[in-house]
Amino acid sequence: MMRHLNGRQRVLLGLIVSAVILLTVCIGGAFCGDAARVTDFSRKNLEPCLRYPFGTDWLGRDMLVRTLKGISLSVLLGMAAAAVSAFIALALGIAAATLGKTVDAVISFVIDLLMGIPHILLLILISVALGKGFRGVAWGVALTHWPSLARLIRAEVMQLKESPYIQIAGKLGKSRWYIAGKHMLPHLMPQFLTGLVLLFPHAILHESSVTFLGFGLSSEQPAIGIILSESMKYLVTGKWWLALFPGTALVLVVVLFYVAGENLRKLTDPGSVHK
Repeated sequence: MMRHLNGRQRVLLGLIVSAVILLTVCIGGAFCGDAARVTDFSRKNLEPCLRYPFGTDWLGRDMLVRTLKGISLSVLLGMAAAAVSAFIALALGIAAATLGKTVDAVISFVIDLLMGIPHILLLILISVALGKGFRGVAWGVALTHWPSLARLIRAEVMQLKESPYIQIAGKLGKSRWYIAGKHMLPHLMPQFLTGLVLLFPHAILHESSVTFLGFGLSSEQPAIGIILSESMKYLVTGKWWLALFPGTALVLVVVLFYVAGENLRKLTDPGSVHK
């Protein structure tokens, strides 16, 4: 069947498959409810089997349910934070290129400054300052992941400003914001959407990393970072499944988001898809 599909159709199929898998995981996690916290000491420390494919932990909790719940929580937080970060990048990228040289210089300096600081370090500082938890981590991710996308959007706006139709619109007396909204924004949407999707895997991975280090989500929440952190002290006793399956699930979700972002980039850039 794949042989009869052209390049664009294959890319679209890959995007749909990635989206369906991610949506299924999120829906599955949402339906888990409080099952991820249910303890049963009669089934504790069970190795993977047909009834419990991911095994159980030291409290008898089903690791498959906990992994699904943790992934859905990480995806929800990552998507919310990435969306805020992408809109910050869009606003600042346009402002830097349309509000004059002084504003451009200030925003460019802030972008360079933030890109020179490790994400994890800045994320931890913001998360701790805001009291950690969902709110702290979400704002930490949102406020640290926009610079690279803002730089890309700014560069694109700079090129658009030299376009003949933009020059004509300015000579006709149209305001900067009218030109930005009417003529530039539609051209920036492909880069914005692709950048937004590609921010998801970074946001999810960094959220899990910060939570794993103890500066993120509460230990009461079945987040992937919490699950991996708790499982470390049990690895030496041979309970390998406590870390293997949640860790593998996290990597697969990050890869799926990356694949979805790359496929979306190819769809919005016709030159990159060979028919």
